[in-house]
Amino acid sequence: MPFYHKLGQIPHKRHTVFRQPDGSIYHEQLFGTIGFDGMSSLLYHLKPPTIVKEIRGNKNVAPEIALEKNMTMRSLMGYQVKPKEDYLESRVPVLVNNDCYIELAAPTKSLTDYFYKNADADEIIFIHRGEGKLKTQLGNIDFSYGDYLVVPRGMIYQIEFKNDDNRLFIVQSFHPVYTPKRYRNWFGQLLEHSPFCERDIRPPHELETHPETGDFLVRIKKQDVLYDYVYGTHPFDVVGWDGFNYPYAFSIHDFEPITGRVHQPPPVHQTFETSAFVVCSFVPRLYDYHPQSIPAPYNHSNIDSDEVLYYVDGDFMSRNHIEKGQITLHPSGIPHGPHPGAYERSIGQKETQELAVMVDTFKPLKLTKQALELEDTDYLKSWNH
Repeated sequence: MPFYHKLGQIPHKRHTVFRQPDGSIYHEQLFGTIGFDGMSSLLYHLKPPTIVKEIRGNKNVAPEIALEKNMTMRSLMGYQVKPKEDYLESRVPVLVNNDCYIELAAPTKSLTDYFYKNADADEIIFIHRGEGKLKTQLGNIDFSYGDYLVVPRGMIYQIEFKNDDNRLFIVQSFHPVYTPKRYRNWFGQLLEHSPFCERDIRPPHELETHPETGDFLVRIKKQDVLYDYVYGTHPFDVVGWDGFNYPYAFSIHDFEPITGRVHQPPPVHQTFETSAFVVCSFVPRLYDYHPQSIPAPYNHSNIDSDEVLYYVDGDFMSRNHIEKGQITLHPSGIPHGPHPGAYERSIGQKETQELAVMVDTFKPLKLTKQALELEDTDYLKSWNH
């Protein structure tokens, strides 16, 4: 996130002696991206973060691709993903390419028996159902329905759920996740026309410093292999940190929609960006106010991107018979638009209560074996009725 934050104890100057109460020195760690050119934070540990006692093994977790190439409009019934106890095992990849993995998950238990680090990708975890606490090296973040949790790559975390009824929509990004450039000034500050501002961003607020030593299992994903590392110190032994690279939460309910006299294009809903895809939030809003406006989106061709919509809540005005947790995929190269009757039905409507997350990728998406098991095969013909 491109603004400065700090938490806990830090020395006056970086890279200088910072002593613990017993006279020993805190161990500084640079947590950075893109070599030394991207966003970074400086962490101060009780013990060196490098004490590996053993590597117990590894497991291939690469998605199983069923269709390498796709030119068919598809719909996946996301709530048909069966709940599983383990957080990592519950994550089901459905649409993937070299830039991102789109996943669904329904974990029933908290991730507390081990720690997790994704060394491949930033993670955007959208909370469709559930509430709890994200616990990280840099502190804790409370979350609930409608929150995006943005976890930068390399961040060690656990996640606690308050109950066993949880539904997550997850995007693993192999490119850094940023706020859109057009919302920011030269200094990184979010501008007045941005649909959200720094007040809406919730960085870690509660730093837990654990001095324990022993055997601490950290599962690290690198190049689609999950490695079981056993560290000799608790991963959350940080006493303080500062910088620009940290996890944060942003609620979809805090996204302020941009509206106009006539129908606005999807970029006005943009929430996050990478060099390879964007994430947009469709939220309750007033419809267009030109006296002859047609609120439903016009037919449009996805010539250069695949469009993925994840339906969260409300009545999505351009689609018929949409359920919560449903995913639609409209591939690049062919036009798509409102379902029969939706165009006409939208005329004269004043507002919508729809809630959805959209991912537009600039490279085609592949379908996994699990995706085909969730597919509504009649979706392709739903424009014929």
